[in-house]
Amino acid sequence: MPNCLTLKKSNCKNCYKCIRNCPVKAIRFSGNQAHIIGNECILCGQCFVVCPQNAKEIVNETEKAKVLLQSGDPVIVSLAPSFVANYDGVGINSMRKALKALGFYDVEETALGATIVKSEYERMLREDERDVIISSCCHSINLLIQKQYPAVLEYLADVMSPMQAHCQDIKKRYPDAKTVFIGPCVAKKDEAEHYAGIVDAALTFEELSEWLADEKIEIERELDSDENTRARLFPTTGGILKTMEPDINGYTYMALDGVETCMAALKDIESGKVHKCFIEMSACIGSCIGGPVLEKYHHDSAVKDYIEVTQYAGKKDFEVEQPTAFELRKNFEYIERRNMPPSDIEINNILRQMGKFKPSQELNCGSCGYNTCREKAIAIYQGKAEISMCLPYLKDKAESFSDTIVKHTPNGLIVLNDQLEVQQINESAQKIMNIRSARDVLGDQVVRILDPIVFMKVRDTGCSVRDERVYLAEYKRYVEQTVVYDRDSRLIIGIMRDVTDEEIQREKKENISRQTIEVADKVVDKQMRIVQEIASLLGETAAETKIALSKLKESIADE
Repeated sequence: MPNCLTLKKSNCKNCYKCIRNCPVKAIRFSGNQAHIIGNECILCGQCFVVCPQNAKEIVNETEKAKVLLQSGDPVIVSLAPSFVANYDGVGINSMRKALKALGFYDVEETALGATIVKSEYERMLREDERDVIISSCCHSINLLIQKQYPAVLEYLADVMSPMQAHCQDIKKRYPDAKTVFIGPCVAKKDEAEHYAGIVDAALTFEELSEWLADEKIEIERELDSDENTRARLFPTTGGILKTMEPDINGYTYMALDGVETCMAALKDIESGKVHKCFIEMSACIGSCIGGPVLEKYHHDSAVKDYIEVTQYAGKKDFEVEQPTAFELRKNFEYIERRNMPPSDIEINNILRQMGKFKPSQELNCGSCGYNTCREKAIAIYQGKAEISMCLPYLKDKAESFSDTIVKHTPNGLIVLNDQLEVQQINESAQKIMNIRSARDVLGDQVVRILDPIVFMKVRDTGCSVRDERVYLAEYKRYVEQTVVYDRDSRLIIGIMRDVTDEEIQREKKENISRQTIEVADKVVDKQMRIVQEIASLLGETAAETKIALSKLKESIADE
């Protein structure tokens, strides 16, 4: 992973927005986290711009710049000409005053280096016998060619960027000086680090603004200028061409912005379709004033920014001491990507794992970030993507799983919307209500098949009904029903357990118990009558015996 761009893993929410917007797909996913692939990334910064969770971070070099200030050597700022777009109504003298308050020795415009570079381009067009020349000012475009279009490397102008040319010029004039570049670009941090000894630190406008705020230094709003120079047009699309002499040796001039547009042109160059052409390429749409870390990038002010830059520019060149071509030489080496392409058999095997068994199933929806399902399969083979990134695959899998549960559950299931219209009904519910096909009731009011009162009550109150036993007279069935309302989906879900057999068995048991009680009652009654009759007979016999004994007693007493 490139050192200047880091990732906060804890914030990655697996939304795939970064891979969808990465023009070279230099992001891989593993363990539900995004990872930047260093040897493929071109540092265009789009992942940083679009990440909704701010998971991408640019390494802050403010402390590095502070250390340079403490070294005792003069530290001079090379300020990108796009500062006019970032800081409204502020000119170079106001910026110089604010930056000197931070401790910098001086501030110069990177446009000085732009003047040097454009003069070298003009020399190449006049003196070198080259077919196609591609500007090398944009480090992201340089990385794009180095990593993905090695066959086009011979057409990339082997010339320093304006940042490097300017910082080299500063160190020539101030041998002990340290240089700090400030601009709207992520890639410049990598360029400064990779080509050591020219630029000692690279800051973004955001880093500068935070630094100034910490020190409570305000930039005076005054659109002042030392000189009126056209090199300030460099940060706009076509800005390089506007500073160059036209019609040198019959070359066609062309300005392209945006990585996708540049990639299309590079393919044409690679295939030999382009000749005798000087092409200005910028990775950012709108060139540097559309940079990923321009503070006003999110404010949709591209037209206003362009106007501000062009109005601040002039029609003359900076007066500079032009270095020799050798002094400005910059070598671009091929940066090998280590991913090997899979065979068609391996791609098809992965597609089958994604549930793509025939071309018609390859939706190419792009939700995973890749343009086609085959590109996604290649990324999976190379370890850059996971099968689970395919949203249609996950949706189908989830629906299949839930459908299996709904289909095979023994409980009846019916789903209604807020208007009490049937949205889904499973086979068990159809069996309970003697419904031949789900199509016969889908979309109809539930009142056609069930009493709607319980569903209306649950919808209106939000209180669920659970395990309520009811008798469906029209279907001669007993059910134990549960009705719940899902507020998020605004659906009413009814679950019915057929308890008809249980209810019949319960009634049989009740009948048997009742009959047993009746028989017992009859037996008791009969026994009571017998007891009473026996008691009656015993009572009469006892009375007669008592009378006889009494008479016997009396007769004995008389004697």
